Amino acid sequence: MEGGEKLKVTWDNLSQFSGFPEPYLRAKPTFYRRWSNTYSRQLIREDIRDLSGVKSIVDLETLYMLLPSKIGSPVSLPTLSRDLKVSYNSVQSWFRVFETFFMLFSISPWTKRISRAIHKERKLYLWDTPRIKDPAARFENMVALELYRAVMSWTDMGFGNFSLHFIKNKEQQEVDFLIADNNEPLLLIEAKSADTEPSAALKKFQRFLNIPEVQLVNAGDTFQLLPNGSNEILITPAAQWLSGLP
Repeated sequence: MEGGEKLKVTWDNLSQFSGFPEPYLRAKPTFYRRWSNTYSRQLIREDIRDLSGVKSIVDLETLYMLLPSKIGSPVSLPTLSRDLKVSYNSVQSWFRVFETFFMLFSISPWTKRISRAIHKERKLYLWDTPRIKDPAARFENMVALELYRAVMSWTDMGFGNFSLHFIKNKEQQEVDFLIADNNEPLLLIEAKSADTEPSAALKKFQRFLNIPEVQLVNAGDTFQLLPNGSNEILITPAAQWLSGLP
C-alpha cells in the first residue's frame, strides 16, 4: 500500500473509531459505540459531578447529546438555553465544563479587534468525532481537531502566539478556518467533502486578506493550484496535507 493510501486508511479509521487509543486500536464499530457511551456517561455522571459541582446532570447529558447536530455552525447559547429551559449562565458554564474535561473545544470568529470576538457566537467541535452523524460536519470536525492540535503545538514550542478561528462577514459568507499569529491572519482553510471548486467566500476573503488559502477535500487524491487574482488556492486531499502538521 502506497503512502497516500495508508494515510487515507488512517484518516478513515479516525473518522469511524475516533483518535482515542482503545477504540482506534480495536477498530470495531460495536466496541467504539460501547466505549463512547461509557466514556461520556462516566465523565458526566462521575468526574464532572464530583469535581465541578454541577447539579443538573440530566440537563448536562441532554446538552452533550445535542452537540453533534450543532457542529459546523456558530452556536447560539440563548437558543440552547431556551431549548433546555435553563438559564443562559448555566449553559455557558456547562460549555466551560465540557472544555475543561476535553469533551469539546471552541473557536471564535476572527476580527481585527479581539474584544469584538469575545461576544460573538463560537463554533464548537467534539473530541469524540464519530458521534457526529452528518458526513460533512464530521469531516469539518476532523479538520478542526488537526488544526487545533497544530496551533497549540506551535504555540507551546515557542514559534508564536497562534490561534484558530473561522471568518464570517455581514453577508453571512464564511470560511471554515483561519489560522492567526498574534491575531494577524496567516492562512485560510476550507473543508469540503468532495467539491474541488473553491467557494466564492474563499476567493473573496483571500482577495481581502491577501494570504494563502487551502481547500481540503475528503474524496479524491489529486492536487490543484488554481489562480485567484494575484493569489492561488491549493486544492488538496485532507489526509495528506494534514499529515504534514506537527
